[in-house]
Amino acid sequence: MSFLNYFYIKTLKFDLINKFYYTNLKKLPDLKQIVLNFSCKTVELKTIVTHLLALKLITYQKGTMSVSKRSNLLLKIRKGNPTGCKVTLRKTLLMNFLCKSLNEILPKIKNFDKIKVHQKVEKNAFSFSIKDTLTFPELAEHYYLFNNLSNLNLSFVTTTKTKKEMLFLLKSLQLPLKF
Repeated sequence: MSFLNYFYIKTLKFDLINKFYYTNLKKLPDLKQIVLNFSCKTVELKTIVTHLLALKLITYQKGTMSVSKRSNLLLKIRKGNPTGCKVTLRKTLLMNFLCKSLNEILPKIKNFDKIKVHQKVEKNAFSFSIKDTLTFPELAEHYYLFNNLSNLNLSFVTTTKTKKEMLFLLKSLQLPLKF
């Protein structure tokens, strides 16, 4: 059991009950999944394979390719062509990745001044992107292969009912948020 999972069970549940007055313990909000996503601007197989390999090295889980559902003439995308790749983390892999990102990755980013929260945040999902993907030590070891990666988009999906609950949950898990 990771320390964040232990913290959620022992401390954060009681804080949520006291702050938001829950009567049913089974309806307490929780971090449901984290989605990591690379969007590729080119349709070359080499770039998509390097993005998939980067996701596998970062998360220890196999990624899937995202395919366009319809063609777009402005973006020069045909129907059925790959547009990116993603990985969905749940349960223990979610907590392991969150611990790793909070302790190792976010402090290494240069000029990092917390994650800005916009007014358009949904009530149960929060997204941001990491521009410098080479802060991951797995990718930095193989710089020659991963030097042209695009931005990594992270989406946190929770089971909260309001935006206030979601921000309290993410802030309590020590995610550096800036309002």
